[in-house]
Amino acid sequence: MRIIVTGLVGQYAFGGVAWDYLQYVAGLQQLGHDVWYLEDTEIWPYDPIKATITDDCSYNVNYLRTVMERLNLGDQWTYRNGANGSHHGRPEADLLAFCRDADVFLNISGCGWMRPAYAAIPRRVFLDSDPLFTQVNFKPDVLRTHNFHFSFAENIGQPDCRIPTLGLRWRTTRQPVVLDWFPFSTAPHRDYWTTVMNWVSYKPVTHGGETWGQKDVEFGKFFDLPARTSQKIELACGLGPGKKRPTDLLLAKGWQIVEPDEKLPDPWTYRDYLAASKGEWSVAKEGYVKSRSGWFSCRSACYLALGRPCVLQDTAWAKVYPTGLGLLAFHTLDEAAAALDRVAGDYENHRRAARRLAEEYFDARRVLDQLLDELSG
Repeated sequence: MRIIVTGLVGQYAFGGVAWDYLQYVAGLQQLGHDVWYLEDTEIWPYDPIKATITDDCSYNVNYLRTVMERLNLGDQWTYRNGANGSHHGRPEADLLAFCRDADVFLNISGCGWMRPAYAAIPRRVFLDSDPLFTQVNFKPDVLRTHNFHFSFAENIGQPDCRIPTLGLRWRTTRQPVVLDWFPFSTAPHRDYWTTVMNWVSYKPVTHGGETWGQKDVEFGKFFDLPARTSQKIELACGLGPGKKRPTDLLLAKGWQIVEPDEKLPDPWTYRDYLAASKGEWSVAKEGYVKSRSGWFSCRSACYLALGRPCVLQDTAWAKVYPTGLGLLAFHTLDEAAAALDRVAGDYENHRRAARRLAEEYFDARRVLDQLLDELSG
């Protein structure tokens, strides 16, 4: 198949963003497909060095080119500058020629702008990586320009899931992980559980007369965790819009904090940070938890592949994945503390189990082969 994959690698040129999108490109290439990577968002570029929106996309394009070359993903990529419509990487004519014979437009996170050339591709896939917030924020007409809809909400459509389906058939999928890029780590780890997060990513949304918030809401339930466990936890935690992260309170409660834009500014330092961790401890966005979405983090999948156990707040994903060895779910403060101590008491077994889970559930070849099979059904 000839497949276009959309993404935000150049647009948001920092941290682990590249892995979220380019594992689709590499995984599909591993399956033998002809893949074109596209960034066409209609958004003006964001320069992370100057920390501002700009009409100059040179930093974004150079970053994207470097990442594509370093990952050996070829030269079939295009970045369209939302400020002026200019195309970078391969020229627009080459992209349009590819579109004419393309089989699939894989619109990850809905970040691709649906232009006529893309709308003419027979299978147009909207892949929702931000469940509940996607269904509330996206206009139904935009969603319906696609004829297939997938979601990371693996509980969507079930009686206990509160995500509106908008009359669409949502098929479930999950983050593909290129296991060669995230090998089982035999290197010594630091004595810290970690996670990578923003305190707040964007404003809460209103749906059904309720407010559906971000990680800051859920994190408040676990402020006292460091006092309840002997395990040390470090947060690579962005300040978020408005810089509302309660840094002093977190430090006073015993949390360690590093600034992600300094500690892990690119895909390689991000991966190294995960690999050097004892494992991941993390909460989820309130919207994921309260809706019983079944969402599972793409970041956590990478921790598992590296052989780093995960202790994670349950969003109903525990209905889908086996728990207890390598991957543990929690709902309460007591459960979170107990899970951390349990893993520490049998660490080698837990980390080998983490890798097995990644191989069984997140291997890019398996995940993407199943997704493409659904397009043929």
